[in-house]
Amino acid sequence: MPLERVSKSFKDISMTFQVNPLSYDLIAINNESAISRSIRNLVLTYPGERFFNEDLGSRVSQSLFETLDEATASIIQDEIKNTIESYEPRVRLIDVNVIPNYEENEFNVLIQYTIIGIDALPQQLSFALQPTR
Repeated sequence: MPLERVSKSFKDISMTFQVNPLSYDLIAINNESAISRSIRNLVLTYPGERFFNEDLGSRVSQSLFETLDEATASIIQDEIKNTIESYEPRVRLIDVNVIPNYEENEFNVLIQYTIIGIDALPQQLSFALQPTR
């Protein structure tokens, strides 16, 4: 069993790359926002996109051009679970739901997790996955 990381705070830079007008540093995001951004980036990153860590990411994008049905949703769900459990040690995954939305031609994703190391309520992250070219 892996050791749980205990920390009081998590910090990351904002993907907007906005600058703080007082300190001229990049704006930082903290704790829940930083981790939810990290999880979303892991799911949307294709393996091989990150330099020096070619395994990091998920193969969710490969399944988006398959038939929009429950079987494909199950494949995406398993890929998201494996990716988060492998690459995000700051969270304990509770559940992942992937539901096909036939009207919008997308998969609605709901990820539920708890953050290890800080006293926070269980978190939810939801977004839609659409095939894009």
